[in-house]
Amino acid sequence: MFKKFNITCDEATTICDKSQYGEASFYEKLQLNWHLLICKVCALYSKQNRTMTKVFKMKASDCSKEETKCLSNSDKEALKEQFKQLQQQ
Repeated sequence: MFKKFNITCDEATTICDKSQYGEASFYEKLQLNWHLLICKVCALYSKQNRTMTKVFKMKASDCSKEETKCLSNSDKEALKEQFKQLQQQ
């Protein structure tokens, strides 16, 4: 009976991400919940995903729309150089 609910960990993480944004169907949520009962690694991923979403939402609400925060041109160039160095390694 529950074989229909069996999904892989990759599928579970995808559904978890979709669920965070309200894009998962009812059936997908059932599959995810069944998988989370069995797989503790995915359950931890789901918990961490929820926590990160809450933190980002809190941080986003702290940002004022009137105040823009931009990097200076020198900071942008420094980041570009760091990316180039990382790509060469």
